Amino acid sequence: QVQLAESGGGLVQPGGALRLSCATSVSISTIGVMGWYRQAPGQPRALVAIIGFGDRTNIADSVLGRFTISRDTAKNTVYLQMNSLKVEDTAVYYCYSSQNGGSWGQGTQVTVSS
Repeated sequence: QVQLAESGGGLVQPGGALRLSCATSVSISTIGVMGWYRQAPGQPRALVAIIGFGDRTNIADSVLGRFTISRDTAKNTVYLQMNSLKVEDTAVYYCYSSQNGGSWGQGTQVTVSS
């Protein structure tokens, strides 16, 4: 099963930016879809952004224009660049891989607060 290691979360003020990273244990070129989901307290886990073959992306409406997803095949890493962060972006962010039935990272906390 694919091992995923997230990093880059933290505390940021509204309007600030963070970049999350997700390093994979296998060649990222072999993974069909990778992405980011988030879960706020008391809420279900929800899609943020995914990236597939040909670097095609799908971004949630709530973050469209503020967040971008990308991947570096040389580093086997997927990134989530988050700009213009809002308080409502506060959540645990999880990396996802579709390979072998699906794998999740351990999650990284993002807190947006003044």
